[in-house]
Amino acid sequence: MGIGMAIGVIAFRKFTEARANIGPDGLNRAVTRLADGVYDFADAVRAGMSEREGELRAALGVNGPDADRR
Repeated sequence: MGIGMAIGVIAFRKFTEARANIGPDGLNRAVTRLADGVYDFADAVRAGMSEREGELRAALGVNGPDADRR
């Protein structure tokens, strides 16, 4: 009987949580999390590109954007 009550409480909590996520506030939280993830991913890509550009410039002997003006 105790196990059945525990399962019932857990199911009720999950149902309440799912219902809260379906509403406008839940949708807003989901969109915010998605946007944060996209921004974090874009920042990581930019950092990787910058690092790789530095490696390529060092390998080619190019110091910076003004090197071709000399």
